[in-house]
Amino acid sequence: MSSINLLFVGDVIGQPGMDIVQTWLPGLIQKYKADFVVVNGENLSDGKGCTDKEGPKLFQIGVNVITGGNHTWDKHQSQDYLKAEPRSLRPINYPKGTHGNGYHIADTKKGKVAVISLQGRTFMTPIECPFRTMDWILTRIKQETKVVFVDFHAEATAEKMAMGHHLDGKVSAMVGTHTHIQTSDERIFPNGTGYITDVGMTGPYDSVIGMKTSAAVNRFLFATPQKYETAKDNVHLTGMYFKIDTETGKTLELERIFFPEFDKLIVDKDAESSAAQN
Repeated sequence: MSSINLLFVGDVIGQPGMDIVQTWLPGLIQKYKADFVVVNGENLSDGKGCTDKEGPKLFQIGVNVITGGNHTWDKHQSQDYLKAEPRSLRPINYPKGTHGNGYHIADTKKGKVAVISLQGRTFMTPIECPFRTMDWILTRIKQETKVVFVDFHAEATAEKMAMGHHLDGKVSAMVGTHTHIQTSDERIFPNGTGYITDVGMTGPYDSVIGMKTSAAVNRFLFATPQKYETAKDNVHLTGMYFKIDTETGKTLELERIFFPEFDKLIVDKDAESSAAQN
């Protein structure tokens, strides 16, 4: 049986996210013997899109494809990069004529791999139907490869779960992104599609989904717009590993990644120091 190991890294938030990816991704590639690496980069440029300053840095450390989302458009430089770099994607279900590509098919030593960037509509911009868009594009992609990976950037858990069931047996794996909070429901659906509702964010967790807490709290306190800035502290990397059968396109095994783990034990440093002295 021939298989390919695919590694996905969740929404990378600004420079703190980039730093931890540059530090640890090469080791994760080695640990999981990854043949192919996908990263969601819609928040790379200080939380707003992915430009020619950030994208090349990811490709240099082994990333094969960068997926997008609703924040892909927050900087005009991101749109310029979409035009120039076919491996940097925006959601495929934006209207016809939108800059950039919604999918990419890459050649690897183990065969072709297709990556699709997709966006939900519930509580988000009412773009083209993601379900019907997937039905349409899969008729094209499946002629070239059975190994198909989908990053579904969506707000609602129900919409992501519905998409997972809709795509079961049609794609190799589907990961949810956008909420920045990792779920623990990773599994392989009955017909072989690997799934998780949300991979979470790669970035600073002393924050409100990546942004400094003061502005986020004030937005709720005063119900007025605030200036968001990327937080810096307590940075973690989130991701998923998939082992995929290249002949059937089905996921054989998967693993959720959250590194480093949160501290779950309060240590009394004074007592620890006193004990060491005695």
